[in-house]
Amino acid sequence: MVGYWATLALNIPDFTRYSKSQSGQAWGQALGLPLAMVLYTFVGIAVTSASAVLFGHPIWNPIILIGAFHQPFVAFIALIGILISTLNVNLGANVVSPSNDFSNLYPRLISFRTGGMITGLLGLAMCPWKLLATPDAFIYGWLIGYSGLMGPVAGIMIADYFLIRKTELDVNSLYHREGVYHYTKGFNPRAIIALVLGVGVALIGLFVPSLHFLYDYAWFVGFFVAGVVYLALMRIAAPTSVAPA
Repeated sequence: MVGYWATLALNIPDFTRYSKSQSGQAWGQALGLPLAMVLYTFVGIAVTSASAVLFGHPIWNPIILIGAFHQPFVAFIALIGILISTLNVNLGANVVSPSNDFSNLYPRLISFRTGGMITGLLGLAMCPWKLLATPDAFIYGWLIGYSGLMGPVAGIMIADYFLIRKTELDVNSLYHREGVYHYTKGFNPRAIIALVLGVGVALIGLFVPSLHFLYDYAWFVGFFVAGVVYLALMRIAAPTSVAPA
């Protein structure tokens, strides 16, 4: 579940930017995400467990479960629900952020709508049906695997904003090459080192059986390793100014 929400945790500003107040976005996330996911998780576990009782084996895929009833009316209603949920999830969680990213690369040529089309084409090129072929491939392969990358990114961002910047940013410097955030030709070598170490430690368990627990908790391992390394590097060899000008 952490891996599932790891991407949205990083691109949540694509949505909170439209909030009318800081408290509004805080309450919206606090009430909307944890409570809803607890409910959805319970429904998923309960339905899968019930399918084992009804059909003799657990059926985790909703599409296959619908077909097992052999009831056209039930399938019709259920497929409408799946269609609506799929559109909501993909448009809301999976398209908004990359569409903004592609658009920002070349705003004159790539609009938000074009960025969405590029996202869709790349999504097809990744062959997601192969990832969803089995629970092992989807959960233990894809979700945990890429959470090993998302965790270190989150660790660096949180360490920088809360511990290094003390929640204060020089907004003008964000848009100038001479600002304190430009570092070395636009890249912060300390952040890159922390990112590589965080991802490496998190994913090493995938190749070393005795350290497989590191991979099982890839997001948490990468988060703390990258965050601590970044904080140490910034404190030891910090640039001339890391505070708002």
